[in-house]
Amino acid sequence: MLYAFDIFGTFVFAISGAFRAVKYELDILGVMILAIATGVGGGIMRDVILGITPPAAFQNESYLIVCILGGLLVFVAAPRIAKLWNIVKLSDALGLAVFAAMGAQKGAVYGLGPIGIVFSAVITATGGGVIRDIMVREIPAIIRTDFYATAAAIGGLIIVISPYLFPIIFPDFPHAPMVVAVIVTFIVRLAAMRWNLYLPRVKMLKEAPSRLAQKKRKNP
Repeated sequence: MLYAFDIFGTFVFAISGAFRAVKYELDILGVMILAIATGVGGGIMRDVILGITPPAAFQNESYLIVCILGGLLVFVAAPRIAKLWNIVKLSDALGLAVFAAMGAQKGAVYGLGPIGIVFSAVITATGGGVIRDIMVREIPAIIRTDFYATAAAIGGLIIVISPYLFPIIFPDFPHAPMVVAVIVTFIVRLAAMRWNLYLPRVKMLKEAPSRLAQKKRKNP
């Protein structure tokens, strides 16, 4: 079941990446590149950081095949898929939840500390999107939009606290940490989408910091 969800999340992320190529009217190669980068980029980044070589996407090429299929689907049917964008966004939220939980679990298996586990969750769930945005010269969505990386981090925290609570709460269900992490991350992401939640944002300065410093020196 986890493998099926993982493939599903990869497919949805690939569709998301391919639509960014549509936005910039790239050719079919550009669509494929952005689909693959978004679909498996986060997992590759995580595996490289953990020292897992070759990364899982190259050990099991079904992930790459799914990304290519997602890119081809968008290339030939983008207008039809766009009409179902709300469904795509819901699927993206589920993909985010699955990737965050699996990334955190993999970090825990490889002996990372609490911060490392949360980082592994976030990089797995959002790394592909960061690569996609950088490739089209955009500010990465995870640092300028609503609860996306934050939802992934919360999923990672569930895995962090699971050894202390879950053996007591779910003594006969060893997969409880993964299931709960997916559910909580998914709910947080849906809530952010529904009520337009976002973290506090820094206010833009009226002038450049150097200019403000010059004024302060002239008028102490």
